[in-house]
Amino acid sequence: MASNKKYWKSVEELKDSSIVETLSKNEFVEAIPTDTFLGDKETLEKSSTSRRDFLKYVGFTTAAASLAACEGPVRKSIPYVVKPNDIIAGVADWYATSMADGYDFANVLVKTREGRPIQIMPNKEANGTTSARVQAAVLSLYDEKLRLKNPTKAGESISWSDADKEIGAKLNSLNAAGKPVVLLTGTLASPSTSKIVEEFIAAYPNTKHVVYDAVSESGAADAMMAMYGKRVLPKYHLNKAKTIVSFGADFLGDFHGGFEKAYIDGRQPKTGKMSYHVQFESNMSLTGANADKRVVLKPSDQVFALLNLYAAITGSSVSSKATPVDADVMRMANELKKAGSKGVVLTGINDVNAQLITLAINKALNSEIVDTTNTLNIRQGNDAEVAQLISDMKAGKVGGLISYNVNPAYSLSNVADFTEGLNKVDLKVALSTENSETVDAMEYALPTAHFLEAWGDTQFDSETYGLMQPTIQPLFDTRQVQDVLLKWSGSSTNYYDYLKNFATSTVLGGSSWNTALHNGYFKREVVSNTSILNNETEVVFESTVSLSNAANTLSSEAKKASGFELNLYTKTGLGDGKQANNPWLQEFPDPITRTSWDNYLTMSIADAKELGFSNPIQDNGAINGDYAKVSVNGKEVTVPVMVQPGQAKGSVGLSLGFGRTFGLKEEMQVGVNAYPLYKGSNNIQYNVKVEKVSGSHKFACTQVQKTIAGRHDILKVASLKDYNNVDPKDHHHGWNKPAYVSYDHQEVEANTIDIWDEHNRELGHHFNLSIDLTSCTGCGACVVACHAENNVPVVGKNEVRIGRDMHWLRIDRYYSSEVETREDAKELGLGIAETYEGLETEAENPEVTFQPMMCQHCNHAPCETVCPVAATTHGRQGQNQMTYNRCVGTRYCANNCPYRVRRFNWFEYANNNEFDFNMNNEYGKMVLNPDVVVRGRGVMEKCSMCIQMTQATILKAKKEGRAVNTDEFETACSSACTTGALVFGDVNNKEDQVAALAEDKRAYNVLDYLQTKPNVIYQVKIRNTNEA
Repeated sequence: MASNKKYWKSVEELKDSSIVETLSKNEFVEAIPTDTFLGDKETLEKSSTSRRDFLKYVGFTTAAASLAACEGPVRKSIPYVVKPNDIIAGVADWYATSMADGYDFANVLVKTREGRPIQIMPNKEANGTTSARVQAAVLSLYDEKLRLKNPTKAGESISWSDADKEIGAKLNSLNAAGKPVVLLTGTLASPSTSKIVEEFIAAYPNTKHVVYDAVSESGAADAMMAMYGKRVLPKYHLNKAKTIVSFGADFLGDFHGGFEKAYIDGRQPKTGKMSYHVQFESNMSLTGANADKRVVLKPSDQVFALLNLYAAITGSSVSSKATPVDADVMRMANELKKAGSKGVVLTGINDVNAQLITLAINKALNSEIVDTTNTLNIRQGNDAEVAQLISDMKAGKVGGLISYNVNPAYSLSNVADFTEGLNKVDLKVALSTENSETVDAMEYALPTAHFLEAWGDTQFDSETYGLMQPTIQPLFDTRQVQDVLLKWSGSSTNYYDYLKNFATSTVLGGSSWNTALHNGYFKREVVSNTSILNNETEVVFESTVSLSNAANTLSSEAKKASGFELNLYTKTGLGDGKQANNPWLQEFPDPITRTSWDNYLTMSIADAKELGFSNPIQDNGAINGDYAKVSVNGKEVTVPVMVQPGQAKGSVGLSLGFGRTFGLKEEMQVGVNAYPLYKGSNNIQYNVKVEKVSGSHKFACTQVQKTIAGRHDILKVASLKDYNNVDPKDHHHGWNKPAYVSYDHQEVEANTIDIWDEHNRELGHHFNLSIDLTSCTGCGACVVACHAENNVPVVGKNEVRIGRDMHWLRIDRYYSSEVETREDAKELGLGIAETYEGLETEAENPEVTFQPMMCQHCNHAPCETVCPVAATTHGRQGQNQMTYNRCVGTRYCANNCPYRVRRFNWFEYANNNEFDFNMNNEYGKMVLNPDVVVRGRGVMEKCSMCIQMTQATILKAKKEGRAVNTDEFETACSSACTTGALVFGDVNNKEDQVAALAEDKRAYNVLDYLQTKPNVIYQVKIRNTNEA
């Protein structure tokens, strides 16, 4: 067997690597493949021969070879016999792999240093995207608190071989007795694992595989099954759409895994066209915030509006009800008819009937945006089967339960039923990466590998087959779930061999395994399955679906609505709560409310006034909130209230994934568990009672502390019509007018006047970062990427609350508001706190814009002139640099910075028990980037424009005797940005994308009237108001 881990490099293909380099990369080995090894030079280069063989090949002793391939938990150093020219100890390696944890699915690249993964980036060649959660998953690998370290039985350690023996015997006796065993997993999205599960079921025919997703999209999968005969999710090609209508589908968040890349691809103003997107919703979501038009209505009205749209487009008469927004619905019906096959409707209501109606509308439009051929294999949870399992367990009908990486004891709405049923189960086995409530309730707890330690394959859609490879030696005594199932099925094959054989024989079709592994993916041919998709058969499937019945059932359910209506949702940061013990994600501010370390009940301004809820803002920017008791279906929770502009009157929102306590340190036990309210896995719950109870809650909210709101020229927004037809600098109607000053009695552009002599910036490199506000969805992946790359400390809720968060990069969220500047506030006689309140809560349904804000690296930086010790200076390449060991912490620079982007280390955050998040234990420290110093107390820090990355790129090119390639320079944030909103590069290289963007007619600088001359350029946000 060969071990066959391939090096991934963005600029080189495998064939260009030397033998030495290719072989020296293969770190994980199990046996010597003598047949391939004894071949000629070509065979050797193509083979997956490991470093162990390579050392032997170049005349090393066996002892040294075994030393080099030592199986320590982490490879600390990499010995080379013949040192390849382009490899230096201390230079990062990148590996292509995939992430599939049951909720997040991504094709990624992993950066490793000395055998430790330290960062995750999207594999853009595989069309990979990463969210904040995917970026942060590298820290979950090192979770010393929750990771299971060795197998246990009833809390006592047990060896793997004993566990295999005992569980094997039990499985055989249950099989002989014909007592059912259930394998309960999350969505696997792995073809080889699914095949192993089938073989396990063949070995134990009494076994059933049930898929359980904590946050379910079962309605959409069931609707696809009913209409197209495949229980999958449709893919939406939003890049081709002309009109997008969404009813509560947060497709820039977690709906079907998110479609932000395709969405933004269809919204590029430079083409002169943009899709027109209208969002009907009750909670202010990331998708609603980015929509061209947002229509606010409560969940039951969303159902009626959807039915009214169906009636208007298909001409069918359905049972429905008039809604306050019917005029908008009729307008959108006309827009969709006009768009025809370029129109699409989506809904986020997890109800099979709502999803059927949506599919029917798209079918009537003949929409080419909905793809029912190249479908998605994620979110495969089956609500009906899970409900059946729980009732069977309660009835004592289940003999054994084997769970894998799911936590129903936390995330089921009827946990008591599950726990009661579990007591009646004979064999209880948890296969899990982390300890949890469910693992604790089982008899056997068997540790499985984290995806960064594992082999595997993935199939997220029908086209991209992804491969997963280990990027680190296993940290603990873990075994992959596939190896466990193979062993229990009686197979002697190990999973690596099984996977290689499976991929080669069924997927790759003669293509090289090594190349697929090196690239991390393989593109398959998508063939229409004629037995399902030809017209003749399609009609057969359709005949079983009565759309009028679906409409009537949907309508009659919604007509029962009374009282408040609760819309449960997932946050961009925490998702379903799998990574609740990840401090990067807890400290990550919610894109809409800008609150971290909490979940809360979002309520409209009108309802809050009526019920007496408020969020008083203190003068230091801290926000408080009142508590509400929320009762629904006999369950109640007490949760703090956040008054949310844009929340529909009569509705409240609450996010899932918080409130976990098992195994977590006290400071990580934050928020309220909303899963008990998630009855029937339905994200909409009617007849909710909300009452105010005593007590005041302290929120950690970052928006008003570091805000630069209240100044002119922060944001610029224009309509597509103006962008196409109006000169940006036109004195009267211009949408990107620069600041002007009077010079020699003439009005001239302010940036042409200088009080300093200019440096010559044409020599060498000069770095700029362009940020396109049209393409920025506010997802925050860049924020976590910056955390990982630059060792940014986590400070905890109390520090964030008083404005001491350390994020180098923040994403400001601005609402459109009547109070725009401090001058307006003065005229109205408002104080500081009232001004912020005015800026934050003015509108019932405000327009929202996101703006990433980091150090602007000003060429005329106000911070540099006030530092008494020259700790902050201007670099030759345009970066504003910090010399940490010179800084004495006067904080004059922060005081003088108009962008509020400097962060002060009030405490020693590393190795300090007061801040015990991830920099205190030996595992957490393994995520630190050795290229960036960990700052000490009393030092100012800020965005460095990833100077360590730009210098590494320059050195690499120098060493290779070449010029730096076009667009080769990158920062952590620009690499992580899926939508291409952040583009970094050298403006002195006219081929670099950023050089053209700096001259674009949309380009502007924030607060340009101050004449700080930033090296960060923003592109005016363009909205399609559908006027042209």
